[in-house]
Amino acid sequence: MPELPEVETVRRGLQPVMENARITNVLQRRPDLRFPFPQRFCERLCGRSITALSRRAKYLLMHLDNSEVLVSHLGMSGSFRIDEGAATGNPGNFSLPRNKTEAHDHVVFFLTTEDGAKAKVTYNDPRRFGFMLLVAGDGLAEHRFFANLGIEPTGNALNGEMIATLFGGKKAPLKAALLDQRLIAGLGNIYVCEALWRAGLDPRRKAGTVAKSSAKAKAACDGLADAVRTVISDAIEAGGSSLRDYVHTDGQLGYFQHRFNVYDREGAPCARPGCKGTIGRIVQSGRSTFFCPSCQR
Repeated sequence: MPELPEVETVRRGLQPVMENARITNVLQRRPDLRFPFPQRFCERLCGRSITALSRRAKYLLMHLDNSEVLVSHLGMSGSFRIDEGAATGNPGNFSLPRNKTEAHDHVVFFLTTEDGAKAKVTYNDPRRFGFMLLVAGDGLAEHRFFANLGIEPTGNALNGEMIATLFGGKKAPLKAALLDQRLIAGLGNIYVCEALWRAGLDPRRKAGTVAKSSAKAKAACDGLADAVRTVISDAIEAGGSSLRDYVHTDGQLGYFQHRFNVYDREGAPCARPGCKGTIGRIVQSGRSTFFCPSCQR
């Protein structure tokens, strides 16, 4: 499933074309994805302008000029692609062959961009676990998908003090606490494994042990907060991780998977300087956890 860096990469790829563009037509090719499309979906979008593109956790948000928000989730295999200026070679053309058939093109947005150019943005989803909803902007924070989301891991709000507050008294493993969307929104399995390795913390360790008042616990909280922020930042810079279905809006693949230190590296030597350990794999709550038993404490 695309995680926060992949969704942020998609947002940044769509922004130059979709932000401040007017939706001239929408083609909806099936009645549902994971959920049914909103009633009068195409009608409600046609003629609207997209005032901003934002992201909350793993949700892509398209803010419309009538104060509604088009909420999109990529599910397991969803992706957007941009077709614009094909005859002139403008940005947005594919530089790598697509591995997805047009039979899975479920929604097509026809746009007039801010500078008057025509563009087409297509949502493709072979497994159809993604979805699109229309939500009133003033009710977004109270919507069932957003009401219980925790803080974003990309801003300054996530620091050691906040980690200590969130994890205080929790007996759940560190990995489970980091994946709890009610605490920190948008973190997924890949980047939690990578962040815990960077912080040198054992994913099996009780979350509450880093929330104590000792200098050692404070250092662990500070290190973990820094590791989460930097691994997300590095992944966004690299364009995300291309595992299975994920591609950028221009067809390019992400490259962060080439920087994995632990994820999917079971049996490989630990990359930490001076560590002679070997990357192991365990299962926590039905998900694979990759870590170094030698240097993660």
